[in-house]
Amino acid sequence: MPIKTFELVAIDAKRFSKLGERIPHLRVDHNTAVTGVSALSDREVQLDFRFTVNYVGVGLIKIEGRVVWDGEAKEIASKWSKTNQLPNEVFAPILQAIFTNCLPAAVVTARDLVLPPPIPPPQVQAGKPPKSGAKDTRSMEVA
Repeated sequence: MPIKTFELVAIDAKRFSKLGERIPHLRVDHNTAVTGVSALSDREVQLDFRFTVNYVGVGLIKIEGRVVWDGEAKEIASKWSKTNQLPNEVFAPILQAIFTNCLPAAVVTARDLVLPPPIPPPQVQAGKPPKSGAKDTRSMEVA
């Protein structure tokens, strides 16, 4: 895996609403941004990032960190300085690593601030129960 190290360097969080205040339509926005790219050596590039969960008008969780990527460091840093973009083969795994590591930290922080977890709730659809005599659609639990 080209990611050599991943580290969180700051977590900043705040709830703006009062405890128990009812918010009828809460919107939760996620944003991930690479804020800086610098070559550490010929093979290692450091990517700084910011992961933000915005509970619009209610609260904010901001997580900052850095990733060290093993690859064509000079080429990646050069492309970043010219276009502020990363190659897709670098950006996709970096984005996945940010979500994988930051989302659990954001969930714990949200719990501490009494905010809903920043993950979508499961979609539950109420359906009609099967008619009597219908084929049994239950499945066996496997451990």
